[in-house]
Amino acid sequence: MNIKTGGCTEDCKYCSQSSSYKTQTKSSRLVDIEPVLEAARQAKANGSTRFCMGAAWRDLAGKKSGFEKILKMVSEVRGMGMEVCTTLGMLNADQARRLKEAGLSAYNHNLDTSREFYPSVITSRTYDERLETIQAVRDAGISVCSGGILGLGEEDADRVGLIHEVSRFDEHPESFPVNTLVPIPGTPLEDNKPVPVHTVLRTIATARIVLPKTIIRLAAGRHTFSETEQAMAFMAGANAIFTGERMLTTPCSGWDEDKAMLDRWGLRGLRSFEDQEGVQMTPEGTHVQPETTTEKVQTVAQ
Repeated sequence: MNIKTGGCTEDCKYCSQSSSYKTQTKSSRLVDIEPVLEAARQAKANGSTRFCMGAAWRDLAGKKSGFEKILKMVSEVRGMGMEVCTTLGMLNADQARRLKEAGLSAYNHNLDTSREFYPSVITSRTYDERLETIQAVRDAGISVCSGGILGLGEEDADRVGLIHEVSRFDEHPESFPVNTLVPIPGTPLEDNKPVPVHTVLRTIATARIVLPKTIIRLAAGRHTFSETEQAMAFMAGANAIFTGERMLTTPCSGWDEDKAMLDRWGLRGLRSFEDQEGVQMTPEGTHVQPETTTEKVQTVAQ
């Protein structure tokens, strides 16, 4: 769920929420808590095990009251028995600690592309600043969700560079989202051609080999893939999807469509706090024995 839309001071060339570009996305204030909780209830009812909230900010500087409200959102959603993820821009160590104390399960902070190609896409924040946020998240004991975007104009070497960079983390990221560019009118990348599906599949397969225990998520742009192409992505190594009405500001496959597709594939969603071996973890960290060995996939509402 996009809990704060538009007006971001970053200049990411792919993003409709950047204040640097004129797009149809309108800036809005941080939403109230109750609509977020209602969306989380709907997500849980539809089978999602993790609820993700994104705010279009560079960082949390000067947003004390907004941060307090987000901490409340995290605590309330966690209280529903769901995992909780946020993406709020750059964090310092204290902010990461407070999010952990509120019950945050994971933090999304994508590297987007290779270190070498990154300055061609973003100039308002350095690659090392992104890595510093990821380290603060890891040091706070929060799972790291960090991946990239395909179709920015990068070469194969940059896709390799992205995977190589995350493989060098002290611990591999818990999840690696694979986004494909959805060109937004008004952004500098509005005329970029779609990345070929076989490039997406090769990237997923490479990530699966290099990051054997990481959950690889099909993220933005999945709505443009046919069911056959999505199935091929899972065969290549993907094992999670973002689902819901929207992927922040871009389209996403609907609940019913996704559930029907996963049923046809013989997959069921992981429960909250369940690992890929079927071991259930309570929010307090207690192990519970698996009840089934059915093939599993994680579905994440955003």
